[in-house]
Parts: sequence; structure tokens; C-alpha cells
Amino acid sequence: MKIPSLLSAGALALALLAPGAQAATGTTVLNEGFDDVNALAGWSQYNFSEPQGQGWFQGSAGIFAAQAGSAGSYVATNFLGAQDGAGSVDSWLISPLLNLTGTTELSFFTRTAGTPGYRDQLEVRFDAGFGTFDTLLATVGGIEAYPVSWTALTASVNLEGSGRFAFRYLGDASALDYIGVDTVKVMTAVPEPSSWLMLVLGLAGVGALRRKFT
Repeated sequence: MKIPSLLSAGALALALLAPGAQAATGTTVLNEGFDDVNALAGWSQYNFSEPQGQGWFQGSAGIFAAQAGSAGSYVATNFLGAQDGAGSVDSWLISPLLNLTGTTELSFFTRTAGTPGYRDQLEVRFDAGFGTFDTLLATVGGIEAYPVSWTALTASVNLEGSGRFAFRYLGDASALDYIGVDTVKVMTAVPEPSSWLMLVLGLAGVGALRRKFT
């Protein structure tokens, strides 16, 4: 994976995070409840913190319970992304590579522990298969207060092809506390009938080429 850039690309149609939105129709290509963070299929983590500490981990029911499922079934991260909680945190949790077919909606829940005096920050980013995650969909927290109860958020992209979403927890470790992410879902549009027709015609063309050159 390339070291992520902080630039925001404008090639995709983006929707800023907003609570409660639902995609009208489509196919669910990702539905993750984080029952076991150590056994996530297709997910990856990268920690560019200085100095490097721990990454994302299983949520603690003792701090707060999950949005859904058993009490600890969410993914969490905290200021210890930087070793001993001193330094700069830059910790990434990246979804599996997904096949997208047009307008696609990412939805998830997030919250912080709500300890006074701290400013957690989470970026939501997208990568269209280049390994850069240049597209910043939204930022949760930072200047604005991070939600202190489970809050549903959504972001959308418009792309036909492969893509991945990323959660990036960042900031000065001394300003960070603890956050959780739960119930991550990605729904992508069902192709229009005309798209299916073009796909069928394209496959027929491939078949004709195979017959011609074999």
C-alpha cells in the first residue's frame, strides 16, 4: 500500500456525512458487525503513528457497549496508537476491496467515550483501486465535537469498478481519547437495465473474439 496522501480528489460524486440516510435500492456488498476484530475477512490495518503503538482492536464493553450485538462487538482505537500515548497518531482501518456498480452508500455508527478535555478525530476516505485514499469523504470530530452516543452516519460515492473505504484515526496523542466504530455497511446500486444489456453484449463480444482467435 502506498503511503496515503492528504489531497482530496474530485473525480467521484461525494455526499458529506449525514445521519439516517438510506440507499433506495441496491446490493449489500459489505455488512460488518465486528464480532471478532482478529478474524476480519479482507480488512487491513496500517499504523503510520510516530512512534508506532497499537492499532485498532476489539471494543471494550467496560468503556461502552456496542451499537448492536454483544457488548464488545465493535472495533475501537485510542491514543495508544502512538507508543505510550506520546506522539502523533495516524492509524488506518481499511475495508475489503469491493465491486461497486454505480451510486454506493457507506453507512456506519461511531461514538467516543466522551471524556472531557479530549478531541477525537476520524477521517473517512475512499480509494478507487490506486492505493492512495486521496478522496476524503468527511471528518468526524476534530474541531467539531465527536458524538458521545452511537450516531449513524453515511457517505456516498458514484463509481463503477473496485474500491475500498478507510477509517483514519489521527491527531496529537495528548488530545485523543477512545472511539468505536460499529455496523459498517456498504450498499451499491443495482445496474440499470441498459447497463445489463451492454454487459451482455460485451460478454457476447468476448465470446466472439475467443472463437475467432482460438
